[in-house]
Amino acid sequence: MNFHDDMLERNASFSTTGFKPDLKMMPSTGTIVVGCVDPRVDPANVLGLKLGEAAVIRNVGGRVNNALLETLAVLSVVGAAAGRPGGPRNLVLLQHTDCGIIGCYRHAPAVLAKYLDVESAALDDMAITEPHKAILLDIATLKTRLELPDGLMLSGLVYDVKTGLVETVAAPAPLRTLAD
Repeated sequence: MNFHDDMLERNASFSTTGFKPDLKMMPSTGTIVVGCVDPRVDPANVLGLKLGEAAVIRNVGGRVNNALLETLAVLSVVGAAAGRPGGPRNLVLLQHTDCGIIGCYRHAPAVLAKYLDVESAALDDMAITEPHKAILLDIATLKTRLELPDGLMLSGLVYDVKTGLVETVAAPAPLRTLAD
């Protein structure tokens, strides 16, 4: 059996054991998780998310870039059109140790710079090799984005691929406070 057939078989099992036809389009926790595409770091598994609890956006490095900001803008419109209920909305950034983005940084910096929407010279300031610092930089970037809703709660986590544990780097806090 090839992997394609294996996936179809798994889906058939899911359709009878895990499928929930009454799930709402909007996440039940009001949460969006941004994580890396690395197959070792699936946010649903790492964070124990249940189907329907959170929307998960994955990109290379789990980093903030223009494509992510555009996705968040579209999701905001989708949510409004779907009659999103009130209440807290959370944006969780999840990055991890031993990220493959480091190899791109070292071997193809121009490719990475284009992906992150910066000049190659700016990559050194983006903490590519330091996920704890990268989380804080990405949160600082998000705080400058006026198109994001003021009531959004931001947090940042780093997953250690050697231990399986997640560390809070930035505790949940409002995107903007009255002092901002």
